[in-house]
Amino acid sequence: MLERQALARKLLRLIDATGPISIAAFMAEANGHYYATRDPFGAAGDFITAPEISQMFGELIGLWCADLWLRAGKPDPVHYVELGPGRGTLAKDALRAMQQVGLSPSVHFVEMSPVLRGLQAEAVADATFHNDVASLPSSGALLLIANEFFDALPVRQLVMTGQGWRERMVAEQERHFLPVAGQIPMDAAVPADLRRAAVGTILETCPSASAIMHDLAARLAVQGGAMLTIDYGYEGPQAGDTLQALYRHKMVSPFDNVGEQDLTAHVDFSALADAARSGGVQVAGPVEQGAWLKTLGLEARAQKLIAARPDQADTINGQVARLAGGDQMGRLFKILAGYAPRWPAPEGFGL
Repeated sequence: MLERQALARKLLRLIDATGPISIAAFMAEANGHYYATRDPFGAAGDFITAPEISQMFGELIGLWCADLWLRAGKPDPVHYVELGPGRGTLAKDALRAMQQVGLSPSVHFVEMSPVLRGLQAEAVADATFHNDVASLPSSGALLLIANEFFDALPVRQLVMTGQGWRERMVAEQERHFLPVAGQIPMDAAVPADLRRAAVGTILETCPSASAIMHDLAARLAVQGGAMLTIDYGYEGPQAGDTLQALYRHKMVSPFDNVGEQDLTAHVDFSALADAARSGGVQVAGPVEQGAWLKTLGLEARAQKLIAARPDQADTINGQVARLAGGDQMGRLFKILAGYAPRWPAPEGFGL
């Protein structure tokens, strides 16, 4: 019950005292508690990410980084940076692939969860940890990876009502959370072509995602390097409520079990691309994950693994299907790259 959950009690007291809180504030509090107190990954957790499906995912990302570094003239120093690196699995596989072509960057993880930091330190022993991007190295090229990072950042939702656009808020009723429309008019915050939308239409934005992307792009423009953003999402703007929750691999209400389930929203890749360009970098994509992985050699890598372990052929082929299949992650997940003005165009985007 909500009454027995510390975070839920805290939010209920806040709502009782000040009135409904924004969707963004609710999501930030819920995910802050969620990630700080558990390992959410794998069969025993709530969801599985691509690096946990197959080593091929991280290896291809590592080779993508190494290819860019080589074609950029092997800049030194160079730093591998991962935002929200999970268990450190992607970084471990990527770094192994990089080292095969002579690239051994320093490693930096942007991670606040003490639980996940422990797992990441086991996977990559020499990683340096950061609470946010502000403390990342200010000199040297950056190879930045954000795999399923932006989807967990708090979104702001606006909803069209009979009185016009309002911010979508979280209230409580009988000690349970539920979404409601706020009182302050928000029409000026809505793109002109959406202002006359039907009642009930929802529009999402993620100001923190755009701010982080802009800051990282500004660093890349000065220091050199590139960034990969990998997530599920769309090219906006588009209307729709994409806030969702996963609990033990099942979709549940975002307003139940606050702080005990993963809250995410689909990423607006157009907004991220705009923020990257405004920060001073060139942009490639977004493209579908399946096409990108296949262009980089996913199927050839799978055949090499099968040749070494024929008994694992079905498992490896299944991993390829899950990562790149149009009915699985291959189409839903998108990949966006930003790269410094004087750096070569990255592979996988048809440039």
